[in-house]
Amino acid sequence: MRARSIGAAAAAGLALVAARDLVQKKHALLRNFPVVGHARYLLETIGPELRQYVVTSNDEERPFSRDQRSWIYASAKEENNYFGFGTDNDVEHMQGHAYIKQRTFAGTLPDLHDPQAPLPSAKVLGGPRGRAKAFRPASIVNISAMSFGSLSGPAITALNKGAALAGAMHNTGEGGLSDYHRSGGDLVLQIGTSYFGCRNDDGTFNLDKLKAVVASAPVKALEIKLSQGAKPGLGGMLPGAKVTPEIAGIRGIPVGKDCASPSRHSAFHDVDSMLDFVELLATETGLPVGIKSAVGDMGFWEELATLMARGDRGVDFVTVDGGEGGTGAAPLIFADSVSLPFRMGFSRVYAAFAERGLTDDVTFIGSGKLGLPENAAVAFALGVDMINVAREAMLSIGCIQAQKCHTDKCPTGIATQAPWLVRGVDAPSKAQRAAVYLRTLRRELLKVSGAVGVAHPSLITPADIDIMNGDYDARGLASVYGYKDGWGELGTDLAQEITALLTTGPDADRKPAAG
Repeated sequence: MRARSIGAAAAAGLALVAARDLVQKKHALLRNFPVVGHARYLLETIGPELRQYVVTSNDEERPFSRDQRSWIYASAKEENNYFGFGTDNDVEHMQGHAYIKQRTFAGTLPDLHDPQAPLPSAKVLGGPRGRAKAFRPASIVNISAMSFGSLSGPAITALNKGAALAGAMHNTGEGGLSDYHRSGGDLVLQIGTSYFGCRNDDGTFNLDKLKAVVASAPVKALEIKLSQGAKPGLGGMLPGAKVTPEIAGIRGIPVGKDCASPSRHSAFHDVDSMLDFVELLATETGLPVGIKSAVGDMGFWEELATLMARGDRGVDFVTVDGGEGGTGAAPLIFADSVSLPFRMGFSRVYAAFAERGLTDDVTFIGSGKLGLPENAAVAFALGVDMINVAREAMLSIGCIQAQKCHTDKCPTGIATQAPWLVRGVDAPSKAQRAAVYLRTLRRELLKVSGAVGVAHPSLITPADIDIMNGDYDARGLASVYGYKDGWGELGTDLAQEITALLTTGPDADRKPAAG
């Protein structure tokens, strides 16, 4: 009897759905195929998840393939991250694939298997320009800019604590410095076009507020965000419904009101005035100051390098973001077609500085899917000194690549502010995973540099990597990106200094040389 009642109720429910489908005018599919047509929308909704587990091959899916995600997950959990039975890549036909050329013999190398092995930067950040608070970053792998608001509070806490445990730095993102960023990790404070946390009521920059923020937290450097890879040259809109009292307090904006971020800065209007702004910030805070940008028109970079060649003003670091970089939300045209991919963009920026003999005076930071050993190795060979990881760090704390970041419905609670989803992030345990991932990536890079026969990833050169150029053919990295002799290499003094530091221990770094 009960079963009959349940069946009748189910039938009545389906009849109601069918009636609604037949009379609604929004979806032609449902008017023609009532009830069963809903299966199409269900499949569309869970499409990314189905592709991950059912459809795609191990090395096919984007943004991150199953193999790549598996390596990050296993690394973060301290599980076996090796792969058995050989590669499933079509190695002789993978156009654009990088091959690292190992050496038979090598000089003195550090312990390539020590899970706690330090891997500091080969350059002193701010040293060449004599900044009062210049320092050598303790990790060449750091956490990229992801704002509170874009990510949940527990996710930011996990990443910051993870950075602290791994001796890495954590970029705040342009959304301001929240309490979640104050969990022990050293910070890079990002300054975006809206100057969140250091702004006047009209949205213009306020130096005193910046200095107050810097004094309140372990801020090691300032990064002026010009653009990012996923949506360069585009401002943003934070809807009033998302401007909670907490977010309003952090960003310095009115509660419950729409906040539009302009596409460009108001504190400066060209390269010359930007350098004045950089020097103002460095003088007032003592911190190294850099810029972050995607790469499009090269006029900006050529002018920046030309002005810096005079020696009186300059940025301490340049963060180049590839067009394949990610963000919580971006128009498809920007994500797909605006700004150059990392390798192409970075090589052009590096060339602008190399032509003027400035590469040892600037710390180059790369971002855009560089949290994987192969991509990172190529970046270091092109001349990167450090890398920032964003989505890979999110994967390490539980992201499943559901690609729901723009909907506020992230199922793992990482890229959402919905309380019932956010509660899924256990910050202490996720912090451990983030730390283990960062340390594992550093160790993998140390192994790669050891295979090449050098003591540090920054000593990998373009001569150490070939790029597949079609069937059974490959070109050297220098040839692919138009590098001249010596480009992508550290100066002799820097190379000797970092080799000594890694192979003879911390006593070798008694007084790091500027630059």
